[in-house]
Amino acid sequence: MNLEGRKIIVNKSAKELSELLKVSENYKDFMPDGLQKFESREDGFKFGLQGMPEIALKIGEVSEEKAVLNSASSNLDFSLTATLNALNETQTEVQMLFEGKFNPFIKMMVEKPLKNFINDLTDKIELYK
Repeated sequence: MNLEGRKIIVNKSAKELSELLKVSENYKDFMPDGLQKFESREDGFKFGLQGMPEIALKIGEVSEEKAVLNSASSNLDFSLTATLNALNETQTEVQMLFEGKFNPFIKMMVEKPLKNFINDLTDKIELYK
């Protein structure tokens, strides 16, 4: 299952954004409303949203081109990637891409909440100062 968020322009350089996305604590600022739990760890974070099970993510590869978050659970195989495309010294185009391997039943259950989550993340990143 693949989902794509809309492309947005962030008023930060790709270098600034990549530095920001290397630090697990910073992801708390991008979480949607309804955040009920957020635990920062050295290599990632765990969060819980209203009406959803807790999700643990590990911060994977982070560069000036992308930031990858991988599932920390062996039961769920997915990744969430923010592609970073430097437009100039102060602006970067960002797009969230979700890639997951789910059986049809799980896919049916998670597709809409995941799409909403990606849209909420995109909105928060776009408004980030």
